[in-house]
Amino acid sequence: MGNQSPLDNNGKTITMQDVAQLAGVSVSTVSRVLDERLPPSRSASAEKVREAAKQLGYRRDYVASSLRRGDTGTIGVLVPRLTDTVTAMFYEAVSQAAARHGYFTVVATCGNDPEKEEHAAQSLLDRRVDGLILSTCRLGDRLPKQLRDKNVNHVLALRTDGISPSAIGDDELGGYLATRHLLDLGHRNIGIIAGPNFSSSTLHRQKGFLRAMQEANIVINPDWWRDSDFTIVAGEDAGYEILQSPNRPSAIFAVNDDLAIGVMAAAHRLGLEIGKDISLVGYNDIPLVSRLPIPLTSVKTPLDQLASNAVDLLLKNSDEPMQRYSLPTLIPRGSSRPNR
Repeated sequence: MGNQSPLDNNGKTITMQDVAQLAGVSVSTVSRVLDERLPPSRSASAEKVREAAKQLGYRRDYVASSLRRGDTGTIGVLVPRLTDTVTAMFYEAVSQAAARHGYFTVVATCGNDPEKEEHAAQSLLDRRVDGLILSTCRLGDRLPKQLRDKNVNHVLALRTDGISPSAIGDDELGGYLATRHLLDLGHRNIGIIAGPNFSSSTLHRQKGFLRAMQEANIVINPDWWRDSDFTIVAGEDAGYEILQSPNRPSAIFAVNDDLAIGVMAAAHRLGLEIGKDISLVGYNDIPLVSRLPIPLTSVKTPLDQLASNAVDLLLKNSDEPMQRYSLPTLIPRGSSRPNR
């Protein structure tokens, strides 16, 4: 009820035609000026429209207008979980980017379960969202192909299948920067906690790690490579396995910050000091890591830019390629120091 326009003195609802008459413009001009999805106009006519709407107390009926257009002004966003800092930050950035275009976002979570992902996507579509942004893509998932086959407007984000429109970070470059940083500090014995192989971001960061090591003519020690989940617990378990060995590496690259925080916990259990006994680099640069007792060196992907790319691709506001990359930056801190 709060979004309905008030009544005039005769008990009739104030309409867009009333605003147009008072402002001395056409109804189409009123519609265009009051459409929050469009950039605000600063013309004299637009100011007259806004002043007339304010004077009459007119509020646009977005439900009725969306039915006429055949859309709802709503974007569905699918993430693995909102307890993960990166996906929570990403969703917030998408919500803000969508709002700049006059769209509202609705979020659904599915863990990393393909069946739950498909169910959540369908539930959002049943609510007539105008498109989907998915940060849940697992390599081999059926959902992106199903969406393409049904011509459902969608964009993959953070992860990609290499086919659907995607807004992602340049994860191979990020993995390369992390490893090159450790090499430049004189480290040659470098381990990796490599994340799950169902994620394109994991595989691309691994690829960057391998490229940097190969350029330095260093053979990878398989004892220092651990596939894992993306969690702190997984990082602690993998880090403990690597670090408890007498033949431990001098540095570790963890493919996300949660894994790196887990490695820090493992090092503490073993009486090792991060930055002194073991150098460590993470990925994503979540806000927590710069405030740790030993601040974590990390690779930062600009999530605001990535989210903006995702919304632009979904709304088709650009003729640029359908694979949009955001460039990462290495942020060096106290967890990585020269090898002695």
